[in-house]
Amino acid sequence: MNQPKPFAIPKSLVWEAYKLIKANKGGAGVDLESLSEFELNLSKNLYKIWNRLSSGSYFPPAVRGVEIPKKQGGSRLLGIPTVSDRIAQMTIKQMFEPLVEPHFLEDSYGYRPNKSALDAIAITRKRCWKYDWLIEFDIKGLFDNIDHELLMKAVRHHTNDKCILLYIERWIKAPLQLPDGTMQNRDKGTPQGGVISPVLSNLYLHYVFDVWMTKHHPEAVWCRYADDGICHCKRPAEARALLAGLKQRFIECKLEINPEKTKLVYCKGYLHKDNKHKNTSFTFLGYEFRARGAEDTKRREVFTSFLPAISPKAKKAILARIRKLNVRNKSELNLQEIATWLNPMLRGWINYYGKYTRSALDRTFQRINYTLVKWSMRKYKNLRHRKTQAAKLMEETARKQPYLFAHWKIGITSAFI
Repeated sequence: MNQPKPFAIPKSLVWEAYKLIKANKGGAGVDLESLSEFELNLSKNLYKIWNRLSSGSYFPPAVRGVEIPKKQGGSRLLGIPTVSDRIAQMTIKQMFEPLVEPHFLEDSYGYRPNKSALDAIAITRKRCWKYDWLIEFDIKGLFDNIDHELLMKAVRHHTNDKCILLYIERWIKAPLQLPDGTMQNRDKGTPQGGVISPVLSNLYLHYVFDVWMTKHHPEAVWCRYADDGICHCKRPAEARALLAGLKQRFIECKLEINPEKTKLVYCKGYLHKDNKHKNTSFTFLGYEFRARGAEDTKRREVFTSFLPAISPKAKKAILARIRKLNVRNKSELNLQEIATWLNPMLRGWINYYGKYTRSALDRTFQRINYTLVKWSMRKYKNLRHRKTQAAKLMEETARKQPYLFAHWKIGITSAFI
């Protein structure tokens, strides 16, 4: 007779976890097993995960550390769990997230259902018109420095489920396999790249920052997306005092504000005599906020307003991506195949960076048009050294097929030279 499992985990929950992991894709972990290889014996592998989770005998393997480049230079160590471990984490996440999500505050936007980075941009845009001063802050190495004791205290505040507590503690302590193959034990942090890490980091910052702000600085409004945050203030003295308090608060909670990404900003577009930092712009979630010309279409008036648009770094990242894809040398493809290949990326950039001040995208997409001209010069021998003719041909193509490329569809069909 089978003994009952100590933890009641429905098999359907593991199945749902697998479907979510499959949709998210992702690379192989330390066992080098891909998702397609895992699926060769899907039923047996899923049963094994359920059986071990339910019996309390599941021990997560090491997390594979992979260095990925940062946009601003340097690299970040991303932790990639195995496929099985991602499914196990997703199973427990489905049990834990509903317990904490209702307690998170309205102005926390990162890693949350039905909230997005564009929502955070929208509220920040409105508040910049109402408040003259803001603090832009970034937490240095959040995922690497979360204190385990404080984190588990927060987890236990929301659940006494032994299954959830057991596995969360095992996951945050799982060793990290560095790129050179050596193993590193962890006594702090939660792997960036782990399935359950986002909800854990949100829970940690919920108490470190969100609740603390509401309690100690109710006069200031704020917005946080993961480890990036904005605090709005009415006066410079209030902003400086808040910044000093934030630095101390994070130190108390074993975290540190990144001084290079933290600053006091005046949101009126011109230098204020009390702003010793001389900052009249800031970048948040890929958008640069600064004074820009705007038009009141009803009154037909042009005025200056503090508005967001795609940041210079984001523009450079888009063009760097196009260069890395080596589009201009893909002469084996026809133009329809190039469009099919690039359009998902183009639509993503348009949908995100084109939400506010879409005209700021024009120059970047015009550069992509020029890349298409260079492609045509390599594709067709009769255009090999005839840039002007190649540009005219591509411009004519854009006129006849305006829906071929996603950026042509929104009218960016000029400047092929």
